[in-house]
Amino acid sequence: MASADLTPATGAAELLASLGSRGWTLAVAESLTGGLVTARLVAVPGASAVLRGGVTAYATDLKASVLGVDAGLLAERGAVDPEVARQMARGIRRLLGADVGLATTGVAGPDPQDGKAPGLVHVAVASPERTEAVELHLDGDRAAVREATVLHLLALAQAVVTG
Repeated sequence: MASADLTPATGAAELLASLGSRGWTLAVAESLTGGLVTARLVAVPGASAVLRGGVTAYATDLKASVLGVDAGLLAERGAVDPEVARQMARGIRRLLGADVGLATTGVAGPDPQDGKAPGLVHVAVASPERTEAVELHLDGDRAAVREATVLHLLALAQAVVTG
């Protein structure tokens, strides 16, 4: 299936199947998506064989205290940053003892946050082999930005896991 044909539901199922075939587990750290990524994953029958859990660290201080994101980095750059996304993905792997960590951070809108425009999003995937982060510039209202973030993250995760 081409990535253009993916929906959050099919992307979640394919990712879980790919992880399962490698014997890998998954954990999710979410900010702007507020649990949507985890919800898509748990909607797939059998997800519990792969998914260890998720943390919604919506407040910036939780990114540091719970996920282990460097507090100095957060103070200097704010929460909407590619390195913050990478550290969130690595942090959730450690926190929940998973092979792969996913992370979302960004501005869903409608207002800017810390001088960052709505639709600016960073997603990251940390695996035993590598960590990848992607910056997204998404259009639409708050719901559309959050949904598009889920889709892009699942596609990135699939590429990292199978790649």
